[in-house]
Amino acid sequence: MEAIKKKMQMLKLDKENAIDRAEQAESDKKAAEDKCKLEMQLKEAKHIAEEADRKYEEVARKLVILEGDLERAEERAEIAELKCADLEEELKNVTNNLKSLEAQSDKYSEKEDKYEEEIKVLNDRLKEAETRAEFAERSVAKLEKTIDDLEDELYTQKLKYKAISEELDHALNDMNTM
Repeated sequence: MEAIKKKMQMLKLDKENAIDRAEQAESDKKAAEDKCKLEMQLKEAKHIAEEADRKYEEVARKLVILEGDLERAEERAEIAELKCADLEEELKNVTNNLKSLEAQSDKYSEKEDKYEEEIKVLNDRLKEAETRAEFAERSVAKLEKTIDDLEDELYTQKLKYKAISEELDHALNDMNTM
């Protein structure tokens, strides 16, 4: 019986060892499952990290592009500010020129009014001169007619004088010949 007791103790030990091994196996299984889960989580974390790296690189590229765009936009803004300053200066010049032209316009407007008044006076004088010229032309025409009439009369009188002179000369000759 001792052998049986011993055997039972052995079996009991075997059983405890088997239970311990089963527990150990269960523990190892859980550890393996945990390890497997951790490996899966690690793979997933690596995948997420890779995706994050890819997104980071994409964002970094976009950031570089945006920085370049920003620099160009700032350069364009500086150029636009310079152009704006130039245009403001030109506007000041144009405004000053406009004021000067307005002052000259007032001055020339006064001169224009004076010239218009002078033109009116000269037109009135021209009309008067034309009227006098027409009257003088009529007077000249009358005087020319009178001169023509007088010349005709003079010619007629000369012819009469000549005829009378000839008649007197004939009469004197006749008297002398008698």
